[in-house]
Amino acid sequence: MTKKVAVILSGCGVYDGAEIHESVITLLRLDQRGAQVQCFAPNIAQMHVIDHLTGQEMPESRNVLVESARIARGEVKDIREAKVEDFDALIVPGGFGAAKNLSNFAAEGANCSVQADVLALAEAFAAACKPVGLICISPALAAKIYGPGVVCTIGNDAGTAATVVKMGGTHQECDVHDIVEDEQRKLVTTPAYMEAKSISEAASGIYKLVDRVLELTHDA
Repeated sequence: MTKKVAVILSGCGVYDGAEIHESVITLLRLDQRGAQVQCFAPNIAQMHVIDHLTGQEMPESRNVLVESARIARGEVKDIREAKVEDFDALIVPGGFGAAKNLSNFAAEGANCSVQADVLALAEAFAAACKPVGLICISPALAAKIYGPGVVCTIGNDAGTAATVVKMGGTHQECDVHDIVEDEQRKLVTTPAYMEAKSISEAASGIYKLVDRVLELTHDA
């Protein structure tokens, strides 16, 4: 039976949106494994816009849903349309958009909050015990979704890991090629570009994450 997976995007571009390599690798692997995918994004303004050539902030405004459509080739819906009962699993690629648009983690750290529509959907998957995959920096939101004690990884960055712990998460160091699984919560995380030095390194962990998330849908 074909598995249906929701993917939350956070814009387009590593510095102010979804990490493009991570997003495409995720979508590629899901397609290779025969999953049916629907991308979603919040219909909100980005925190800011970054010139990816210079790294400088640009004096303009962009919409997260509109920008996410670039990656999704137009096949993206407002996250408020997403219903947990329509899907078997949820995956969230990384990029600064996860920390700037899906939440305010980049600005507020341990005191951050998750965007309301994103939190509502993620909490619904958690409550339904459906598997979730969080990639790169997005595992920093795990404690806000699952509560204290959730096991996750952002790789080996000591500062970010300490913030995750301060938020109530249980952090496990993890190599770029591997995944960390919270078996009780059916949560799978991988560092990707928190550690990756190449697109191949990012892909190795993301492929494992996608494969494991799909395996967990059979345990439901």
